[in-house]
Amino acid sequence: MGTTARSPETEGHWAPYEPDDKAPWNLRRVVHLHRRAGFAATWGEIQRDLKDGPKASLDRVLAGKSAVEGVPKEFQKIANLLGESADPSGDPGRLKAWWVYRMIYGPDPLGERLTLLWHNHFATSNVKVEDLGAMRRQNELFRKYARAPFADMLNAAFRDPALLIWLDAPANRKGHPNENLGRELMELFTLGVGHYTEEDVKEAARALTGWTVVEDKFEEAPARHDAGLKTILGRRGPWKASDLVRMLLEHPATADRLTMRICELFMGEGAVRPEEVAALAAGLREHQLDVNWAVEKVLRSQAFFAEGNLGSRVQGPIEYVVGAARALELFDPPSSTLVLAEWTTRLGQDLFYPPNVGGWTQGRAWLTTRALIGRANYAAALIEGKQVGRDLALDPVALAQRHKQAANRDSVLNFYLSLLLGTELSSAWRERLAGTLDSKTWPDSVALRRALALILATPEAQLA
Repeated sequence: MGTTARSPETEGHWAPYEPDDKAPWNLRRVVHLHRRAGFAATWGEIQRDLKDGPKASLDRVLAGKSAVEGVPKEFQKIANLLGESADPSGDPGRLKAWWVYRMIYGPDPLGERLTLLWHNHFATSNVKVEDLGAMRRQNELFRKYARAPFADMLNAAFRDPALLIWLDAPANRKGHPNENLGRELMELFTLGVGHYTEEDVKEAARALTGWTVVEDKFEEAPARHDAGLKTILGRRGPWKASDLVRMLLEHPATADRLTMRICELFMGEGAVRPEEVAALAAGLREHQLDVNWAVEKVLRSQAFFAEGNLGSRVQGPIEYVVGAARALELFDPPSSTLVLAEWTTRLGQDLFYPPNVGGWTQGRAWLTTRALIGRANYAAALIEGKQVGRDLALDPVALAQRHKQAANRDSVLNFYLSLLLGTELSSAWRERLAGTLDSKTWPDSVALRRALALILATPEAQLA
C-alpha cells in the first residue's frame, strides 16, 4: 500500500492518525474501524489488529484483505454461481441473498460498503427496471469501480442499462427531450442542488438524446441525437453526452458532493465541521476526484479515530444485520442469507429497491420506533437461530470458550461487550443486564442469550 499523498489543504483535521494518550490504539478503536469501514469483525480479527497496530490494520482494510474468518476458499466461485443463478430465477430475493452472502463471507468488507454507497448514490430500483440480470451487472459495476477515480465510475454508470432504463433514457430523443436523466445527473450524481438552473437541465436533456438501451445493452444512436447548439453551465456548443459528463466532472461542486458522500459513510454526526469537509473536497479536486485517495485519507486520519467520531453514526439496516451475524461467527451452521435479506427489508433497507432516485435517507431516519422494535426482534431471532434459517441457537458460552473468555459469567459478558461494542463490563452494564440474568446456575446459556439479545438492542449497538 502506497503512502497517502499530503497537501496543505487537507492537513490538520485530516492529518494521519498517530496513537497517543488522548487517542490510543485500543479495543474500542479497532472495533470502530471494522464497524465503520466494514461489517464488524470477529474476535480473532480484532485481536490480530490490536496486536499489529493501525498501519498494518488499515493496510489490510484498504487492500480488501481484512476479513479472513468465515471466508470460503472458493468464495469468488461460489459468489459467481449464486449471482448467475439468481438472474434467470425471477426471484429478487435470491439476488438480495447473493449480495448479503458477499457482505458476510467476502474478504473485502470495505469494497462491499463502497458498493452499497454507490448503490445509494446512483439509486436504481428493480421496480421499474424489472431485470435481475441488469441489476446484478450494475452491482458488479459499482464493485469494480468502487475505489476508482470518479470519472471512471461516472462514465461507466452513465452507460449502464439499468440506470438508463430507470431514468427514461430510451424516451429521450431529438425533438422530444426527457429531462429525468439530465436532472438526476446534475442534482444527485454530481453537482447537487443550487449549482445549475432549470435551463441547464433542459439543455442537458438535449445533449443526452441518442443514449439508449437496445437488447439490454447501451447504444448511442446518432439519428436520435439533437446536434444543435446548447448552452450548459454557461458554455455554448454542439454538446453531446460525453461533453456534458466532462463538464460536470470539471465543476468544483462535484468534489463537494462526493466528499459529502464519503463523510456520510465514515464520519459520525457532528464529527466534522463544514470547513473540514471543504478542505477534504479541495484535496479531492487536487487528486482529480480519485475516490481511493479520499477514502484512504479519511480512514487513516486522526479525525476518523477521534473521540467525537466514535459511536456517533447510526448504523443502517444492512450494517446492523450483517455486522451482528459476522461478529458472532455464525458461519457453521450459517444463517440463511435469503432470510437475512428479508430482515433488512423489514428494517427499512430493501436491496435493489431504493425508495426513490434520492436513495435511502441516512442517519437518525433509520431509528423509528417501529425500526427499533424490529432490530430487537432481529437480535433475538439471530441468537435463537430459527427465524434466520439456522437449526441451532447460538451457544454464547461455547463461542467465549473458543476464545478463552469464559472463566465465569462476568468474563462471558465482558467478551460480548468487547466484541460487539468495544467496551468493557462495568457496574452500569451489570445493572442494565441484571433483569436477563436472574438464574444463579452456571453456565446458563438461556440467560446469557437473553443478555446478548439485550446488548444488541441497546442504543449503543445501533451506533457505529
